[in-house]
Amino acid sequence: MIIGHQKQWDFLKRKFEQDQISHAYLFAGADQVGKKFFAIELIKLISCKGENSPCQKCFSCQAIEKGSFPDFKLITRKEDKNEIEILQIREVQNFLSYKSYYGSFKAVVIDNAEKMNQEAQSCFLKTLEEPKGKTILFLITSKPDMLLGTIASRCQTVKFFRPKDLPISREKMEKDQKIFKELSGVLNSTFSDKFKYVKSIDLEQQDPLEILEVIQKYLRYLMLVKAGVNEEKESFFSGSDILQNYPISKIKKAISLSEEINSKMLFTNANPKLALEILLMEI
Repeated sequence: MIIGHQKQWDFLKRKFEQDQISHAYLFAGADQVGKKFFAIELIKLISCKGENSPCQKCFSCQAIEKGSFPDFKLITRKEDKNEIEILQIREVQNFLSYKSYYGSFKAVVIDNAEKMNQEAQSCFLKTLEEPKGKTILFLITSKPDMLLGTIASRCQTVKFFRPKDLPISREKMEKDQKIFKELSGVLNSTFSDKFKYVKSIDLEQQDPLEILEVIQKYLRYLMLVKAGVNEEKESFFSGSDILQNYPISKIKKAISLSEEINSKMLFTNANPKLALEILLMEI
C-alpha cells in the first residue's frame, strides 16, 4: 500500500493506463521517504496478472516482492563496495537484451543511483540512449546532482518528499520552524526582498519543495483561523500576524496557485527557484 505520494501515484498510474509511460524515470527526494518501495509497487501495477492492479496476490506481484521475477532486476551497491560499478550496469544491459519472459515490460530499479561511478554512469547512458523494446528504468536517488546531466535529461523526473501521513518528528518540526522564521521576514515584504530571498537559496542545502510545503501549511492554517478553528499541530504559527488581513478569497487563490506550482515542481523540470519566486510574488 502506498503511504503518501498519492499525486505521484495517480499521475503515473494514469500515464500507464493511457499507454504513455516513459522508458526512464528519476525518482528524486530525501532518504527514507519510500521512493524505492514506490517504484516496486509501480512495477507490480505494470506487471500484475490479477484483476485489480496491483493485486499483491498473483504470481507476478509476489515474485517481484521476493525479487525472483524474471522480468525485474534491482541494482544496489554491493556490501563490500562504496559504489555501483560498471560490471553491474553491464548486467543490466545483458538483462535487457533478452525479451520479456511474460511478454510485458522488463523493469530495472537502480537504488542510490548517485553511487554509480563515472564508468558505470557512462555505460548506463548508452542504455538510456538506446532503449530496447518494452523497457522501464527507475533511478532512485537523494542526490540527483551527482548524476551526469545527460542521464537526468533523458529521464522524467518525479520528486518525492516526506509524506504528510507520517508522524512529524522533532527534527522535521524544527526544520519547518526555521523555514517559517526566514519566511516571516519575506511574505509581507516588497518584491525586491522576495527576489533576494529566493536568489539566496542554496539548492544543495535547501529543497524548495520544503519551503513550498511550509507556505502551504501556513496558508491552510490562516484559512482555519479565519473559520474559527484552532489547529494545535501547527502551533509554531500561533501568534504570527503575517497575512492576517488577507481576505479568504485571496488565501484560496494563493493555495490554488501553490498546488499548481507543486505539481509542476514534482512532475516537470520547472526551475524550482523561478516557481517559488512566482508564488511569493503573488502572495
